[in-house]
Amino acid sequence: MTSPEISPRNEVERLLAEMHEGRIEPENFARELIAQQVFMPIQDEKHQIAGFQLSTKARPLVIEDADGGRVLIAFSAPERAKSFVAEFPGHGGGLLTEVSWILRRIGADMGLSINPGQELGFDFDPDMVAMLASLLPEEAV
Repeated sequence: MTSPEISPRNEVERLLAEMHEGRIEPENFARELIAQQVFMPIQDEKHQIAGFQLSTKARPLVIEDADGGRVLIAFSAPERAKSFVAEFPGHGGGLLTEVSWILRRIGADMGLSINPGQELGFDFDPDMVAMLASLLPEEAV
């Protein structure tokens, strides 16, 4: 029986489970993941109106890995983020966005971690992020 932590609750988690179990080819996993939506924690701004954001630029949660590399943090669903973001004051908010949107905007040499520290998680090093980005369709001008 699958524990509640690793029981897939949405399409992203289904893909992650299939990848961990070897039931999907890595390239198919990547192509399907690009079209999915994830939750990206962003830094809250102190404002008098609750839920109102002053800035037009969201500041995502980016941490430093053991090797000194930068890693953008995302989650398959907002409820998966709660315990992780509790360790990062000021990152209580977030937004739902497509993985493709993140890939088009992520900095060079930056990794991506989906559900860090969880069984249904996956870490993409900068080379893997570049590979994912190479699978993106060209945007219409």
